[in-house]
Amino acid sequence: MADRNLIVAGPGRLEIADVAAEDVPDGGFHARTLFSGVSAGTELTFLKGTNPALHAGFDGALGLFGGPPEQAYPVTRLGYMEVARIEDSRTPAWKDGTVVAMTYGHRTGYHGHPLRDRVVPLPPGLDPVLGIYAAHMGPICANGLLHAAADRFGPAVRSLADGVSGCRVAVVGAGVVGLLTALFARLHGAASVVVVDPTASRRAVAESLGLETLDPDDGDAAVVLKTRWRHADGDRGADVVFQCRGQAAALHLALRLLRPQGTVIDLAFYPGGADEVRLGEEFHHNGLAVRCAQIGRVPRGLAHAWDRERLSAATIDLLRADGDAIRKHLVTAMVPFEEAPALLQDLAERRRQELQAVITF
Repeated sequence: MADRNLIVAGPGRLEIADVAAEDVPDGGFHARTLFSGVSAGTELTFLKGTNPALHAGFDGALGLFGGPPEQAYPVTRLGYMEVARIEDSRTPAWKDGTVVAMTYGHRTGYHGHPLRDRVVPLPPGLDPVLGIYAAHMGPICANGLLHAAADRFGPAVRSLADGVSGCRVAVVGAGVVGLLTALFARLHGAASVVVVDPTASRRAVAESLGLETLDPDDGDAAVVLKTRWRHADGDRGADVVFQCRGQAAALHLALRLLRPQGTVIDLAFYPGGADEVRLGEEFHHNGLAVRCAQIGRVPRGLAHAWDRERLSAATIDLLRADGDAIRKHLVTAMVPFEEAPALLQDLAERRRQELQAVITF
């Protein structure tokens, strides 16, 4: 039976398309999808037409955007949080029936190959729905802690705890990335973790996870935290801030929360400009830094010891520790595959709000 795939056929148009039937290749396997998590921030930029890849190409050799777009419609690979059961395996690497996390998009199934695809086996006893975080989303957040660790200790990093242990940590944004990052920081020994977000419902989720929150619209969060967090005279604020909200104003707030010579670890995606980032203010006067910590790379000098597989292993450790609470409070909707186009359309047009929607198969 042919697989089916959720695609963006054009701006504002979602469709479920048939995938041409093919035999499983020698050395490969078929992954039958169980669950697929929706990354509303990234995925909706393709639906809205705001993703930078739709408007310019990225020159990997020069590290520059410019030239023809690298992505055109239809966008046929949407999503990166899949949980599947392996079937029809033609490789000794993976047995039929193994439940794994992968990153192949919202589709009913996929022909995988262990030499081409990342395959993360889920441990027995773990709720398979939580596997949506194991291959990509969780490693994004773990990589944030790794960048914080490299900022403190350079190539001498031994643990994710090196980035946060004993530190006062602020997290800007209580979406999935922000909440997972905050849980990682707590798990790895942060002295304090405060999540800053203007949305009451998201702060409520953070508090249900046992995290402290601040509303940036209820007084100045920078004044609150800098009054509370003193290191020395003239040295107040967060040791590290994880910026997890894709708005320029959130980045500016993150800079204001930092102690002098501190670093913002930036995990957000900004499809537009950044007029609200005032580089002549705290950034300049306090000697601050911003480090982009997206999953495309780990800190320089750490790639051999800290590949994505190790970041997935760290994610599974988090899911073992906090999985019940994550499943209860982060996953807010389970939607059948046939209803996925309507779900994403509603999210894009703000007719519906979900923290973590999961497509079921």
